[in-house]
Amino acid sequence: MIFEPPLQKARLIKRYKRFLADVVLADGSETTLHCPNTGAMTRCQGEGWPVWYSDSGNPKRKYPCTWQIAQNEAGDFIGINSALANTLVHEALREGRLAELAGHTSLRSEVAYGDQNSRIDFLLSFARTGESDQDCYVEVKSLTFGLPGGLGVFPDAVTTRGQKHLEELMAMRAQGARAALVFCVQHTGVNRVSVARDIDASYAQLLEQAVAAGVEVLAYGVDIAPEEQRMALNQRLPFAL
Repeated sequence: MIFEPPLQKARLIKRYKRFLADVVLADGSETTLHCPNTGAMTRCQGEGWPVWYSDSGNPKRKYPCTWQIAQNEAGDFIGINSALANTLVHEALREGRLAELAGHTSLRSEVAYGDQNSRIDFLLSFARTGESDQDCYVEVKSLTFGLPGGLGVFPDAVTTRGQKHLEELMAMRAQGARAALVFCVQHTGVNRVSVARDIDASYAQLLEQAVAAGVEVLAYGVDIAPEEQRMALNQRLPFAL
């Protein structure tokens, strides 16, 4: 994906009230950005870090500018806009860049399903030529919590919503459909992925059950290049419980 209009650079002062972040602009003035991330953003924010933001150009918005990317002390880029995970995965699915999920004949987003009033991020359908051509329910999670040594973990806070999604995926698998959980790793310093058992033990337990039930777990890194105004899903990363 290409950022349009182009991103602008600033320096982070602090994030607060979950949805707000104060920054210093290139001219030395200060402004408040909308922060499109409801999570804890652990290790994703530090005073003085370079950040990049987009400007909607909409004067009717209270906070017209949106924080998109941060850069930590190690030089790693972190995509803090969790909504972009779906955009990046959708783009990769449409272009056939997720080999494990390629070959679908239709791709639908936000389809109602399950017994818990859920909506699946993507529902893939395949040509009916054999038993392996089931519909595939794809749930996407944005992963930004990077630990020293290149390990990325999910979640960064207790997620009852994430637990519900795993239960729904297992239910679809029990009905004979394919089910996949895709971690979109918006952190260029992460080279392998696992579950944050110490943060959400219930999620870790459910993920173990999901894997045992046949839910596919895929982790893909993201090429983040703010100076070039682009982000894209790239290589698959190893995942281990």
